Order: sequence, then structure tokens, then C-alpha cells
Amino acid sequence: MFGVDTVVVLLIVLAVVLVWRGPKTLPKWGETLGRGVKAARKEANELRRDADGADEPDGAPKP
Repeated sequence: MFGVDTVVVLLIVLAVVLVWRGPKTLPKWGETLGRGVKAARKEANELRRDADGADEPDGAPKP
């Protein structure tokens, strides 16, 4: 990103958010983000499982 390392940009953004919103709201945001990632992974795994099982004609597990 214009020759600046992405990690540096993320740290700067995190510092600005920390100053702007305060340290008390960051754990709430982290918890919400974690729940969202967990739900997305769960849905992706279910979709993969359904797609793998769709290849079998009667839903029998693969050998």
C-alpha cells in the first residue's frame, strides 16, 4: 500500500481507534468480531459438508 507495510498501517489504525473510542470498548468489539468469525467458519464447514455429501446418491458416507 504505497510502499508502507500493512502491519504498520493496521497498528496506526488500532492506535487511532484506541484514542478515539477508549480502551473500554475494544474488548466488546473484539468479542463481536470473534463471534462473527466463529459463525462464518461454522457456516463454511456446514456448506463444505453438505457439498461433500451431495455427491453420494442416497446420502451414504464416502468409504
